Amino acid sequence: MQIIGPVLDVVFPPGKMPNIYNALIVQGRDTVGQEINVTCEVQQLLGNNRVRAVAMSATDCLKRGMNVINTGAPLSVPVGGATLGRIFNVLGEPIDNLDSVDTGTTSPIHRSAPAFIQLDTKLSIFET
Repeated sequence: MQIIGPVLDVVFPPGKMPNIYNALIVQGRDTVGQEINVTCEVQQLLGNNRVRAVAMSATDCLKRGMNVINTGAPLSVPVGGATLGRIFNVLGEPIDNLDSVDTGTTSPIHRSAPAFIQLDTKLSIFET
């Protein structure tokens, strides 16, 4: 593993390469022994069983040799009525100092745009 700021280059065994947009979790311990879990997202396949990923949080305590797990799924966030009016980070964790949200339903942060026929094309006031 190579770490340059928020960018990580990770080597995987042959046949175990993650897909673009898959979430990776870097696990290990820092110098004081506290557990580290940093979530990353694969952005590029570099060849030779290497991928380039971007960390979703600080990489200060990461070092070569740490365990990297391919989750096999993209980053997902909670969706549904319980999320209205709430503030989340890119990992779907609430950052508004309120209770956690358990919607039971999540949606990937990268999705195809809806078909034009699914869009509401009427003129209306958009409340925010």
